[in-house]
Amino acid sequence: MVGLAAAFGSGAMTNSIPELADAKCIFIIGSNTTENHPIAAKWIFRGKEKGAKLIVVDPRQTQMAFLADIAVQHRLGSDVALINGLMHIILKEGWHDKTYVDERTEGFEALAAKLEDYPPDKVAQITGVDAATLRQMAEMFAKTKPASIIYCMGITQHTTGVDNVKSLANLAMLTGNVGVASGGVNPLRGQNNVQGACDMGGLPNVFTGYQPVADEAANAKFSKAWGKDLPKKPGLTILDMFHAIEEGKIKALYVIGENPLVTDPDLRHVEAALKHLDIFIVQDIFLTQTAKMADVVLAGTSFAEKDGTFSNTERRVESVRRAIPPVGDSRPDWEIVQDLSTRVGYPMKYASPEAIFEEIRQLTPSYAGITYKRLEAAGLQWPCPTEEHPGTVFLHKDRFSRGKGAFTAIDYKPPAEVTDAEYPMFMTTGRAFMHYHSGTMTRVSPTLNHEGPEGYVEISPADAKEMAIKNGERVKVSSRRGEIQIKARISGKVNRGVVFIPFHFAETAANVLTNSAYDPVAKIPEYKVCAVKVEKLAA
Repeated sequence: MVGLAAAFGSGAMTNSIPELADAKCIFIIGSNTTENHPIAAKWIFRGKEKGAKLIVVDPRQTQMAFLADIAVQHRLGSDVALINGLMHIILKEGWHDKTYVDERTEGFEALAAKLEDYPPDKVAQITGVDAATLRQMAEMFAKTKPASIIYCMGITQHTTGVDNVKSLANLAMLTGNVGVASGGVNPLRGQNNVQGACDMGGLPNVFTGYQPVADEAANAKFSKAWGKDLPKKPGLTILDMFHAIEEGKIKALYVIGENPLVTDPDLRHVEAALKHLDIFIVQDIFLTQTAKMADVVLAGTSFAEKDGTFSNTERRVESVRRAIPPVGDSRPDWEIVQDLSTRVGYPMKYASPEAIFEEIRQLTPSYAGITYKRLEAAGLQWPCPTEEHPGTVFLHKDRFSRGKGAFTAIDYKPPAEVTDAEYPMFMTTGRAFMHYHSGTMTRVSPTLNHEGPEGYVEISPADAKEMAIKNGERVKVSSRRGEIQIKARISGKVNRGVVFIPFHFAETAANVLTNSAYDPVAKIPEYKVCAVKVEKLAA
């Protein structure tokens, strides 16, 4: 997430979810919106009912594709080429917003020069989307304003994730769709408080509100508030942590609300690294696969058992109120962290979540005007700099936070791992509608687990026929990192040469197979594409 924040503002939606109802064009790329973000999908449906044009771009056929005016299944990892191709056509036809580009952006000449390298025929060869369809997409997006871009982890979980996001920012600015109602570049966060975790400095290079640890003024402010001289050097990302554990540089690991033994790439490597630790602590609401490996397990509480705030994907800070007392010996996370901190030598004496929030808003300009009292009425969207400020519905209205929006000239790069004779198929991963993340909660729900009790691999009818694989039979899927046995599901949702596996199921873990190669800036792994082979099992 670090790179997303650097790439385009905070990494949050520039606009608000309800604005989708008034967008004239909605461009969805790398997002299975109806299954993974049904609330956002509801507002897209409303926009469609009001006449919005809908463009859907995904290597897999999603439900939203059936509603689209144009839907394409491009090749895995070809996003930059496709977006550059659309911009090439927009420039050649003069469909870009010349006034907006001149007045509100910089770096246009370098971008225009780079786009010369991406004519439709070349882009068609890279992406698998024919030139005529590329032209239709470019014309629909450029001529139908305001246009909103929606993306999710199908864009970010690549070795070129930051390039992908910057390319979408290029497209939005080129057409004058940033800083306007119902437009913007809008990432849909993968879990309910991912945005809040990032806002609160849950990243290795920033304090709260994306204030860099390397910034002298920010570092001095937080050092004074917390009574300690704080490091000015950014910390490690998750993947870097596991490498550091193997090298003996990290002896202890404290995991809160995360299940890396299901969700991280190259799981066998993760498991081996964890065995090197001197002490491993996990804090969670269920005994996850990761918690079973821990030396100490601390029982946290669910959202229903605690007070506090969540910040959602549209930058909206909302209050959460305890509905039931903590179950058993579980305790709210803030209490556990506070007691542990005090015992290891850094005393914390917060009286309540509200007291913690008061410190947050004193140190975080974008949250300064948000109070618990104001949140009693409704959520507030940051930036909200004063208690009189109404909150910000959409960002960059009159100017970008950096002044002018910066175009970035970006070249297409192929995925880190490509197919060959030994591993001739591409695999991508994602979610299924009934399950949430690693299944920690949904798979203990009898109703939800009944809807999807086991993992599966989607295979195209053509590939299944060629390999004599029947629907429902178990097959072996292997990569350079490991292998799993899993039930085959013959499906027209994937193109020939591509398979899809949902990652929720520990017993058929897709992340045994995935590649740990990652984006050099954001350090996000390439979950969305790796090379595999699929084989029938012996009778």
